[in-house]
Amino acid sequence: MKARGAIIAGGAAARFGGDPKGLALVGGRRIVDRLVDAFVGALGQPPLLVANAADAQTWRPDLRVFHDVRPGCGALGGLYAAIHGAPAPVVCVAWDMPFVSAELIKALADRLGAHDAMLPESIGPGGLEPLCAAYGPGSGPAMGASLDAGEYRATAFHSGIRLGVLPLAEVRQLGDPARLFFNVNTRADLETANRMIASEGQSDP
Repeated sequence: MKARGAIIAGGAAARFGGDPKGLALVGGRRIVDRLVDAFVGALGQPPLLVANAADAQTWRPDLRVFHDVRPGCGALGGLYAAIHGAPAPVVCVAWDMPFVSAELIKALADRLGAHDAMLPESIGPGGLEPLCAAYGPGSGPAMGASLDAGEYRATAFHSGIRLGVLPLAEVRQLGDPARLFFNVNTRADLETANRMIASEGQSDP
């Protein structure tokens, strides 16, 4: 099955003042628009948008919006919604990651293969990036079991699946991991993202 894409627009964005993070401008363009372009470039079709906000359909009217199947279940609830909405196999990316590239998305989709999930290795504290990863149909039951047990961490179900890892060395061939997996969680992060764009001379009109 050809992989689909899903942008995960979850969380209360408390550290961002409650505003939708994916609508923030980085280099003159909204993060959500940057991600849509990356998904189209990688997979040849626009992604699904997993969001619960009442006005989510207005953010990108061309995207199909899918709500949480299991509301109130954190990051894992968003991934579970994508598995059912896309349906799997699906590459999921959090909508506060402005620098995820088409090349990375394609690599995750291509490497999923017989695995139930394919996560990229990173230099972050967790070592892996569950909110920038590919998930196959086999991950759904394990996700559901973790949700039933009240385990809402995005990695809570990993012991019950065939987990694949895109090694850091291969990630580095696609770009700087610190940039690829950069998250805009605060206003300061947004300023940093825009400085990164400006230093590279990539601001959009």
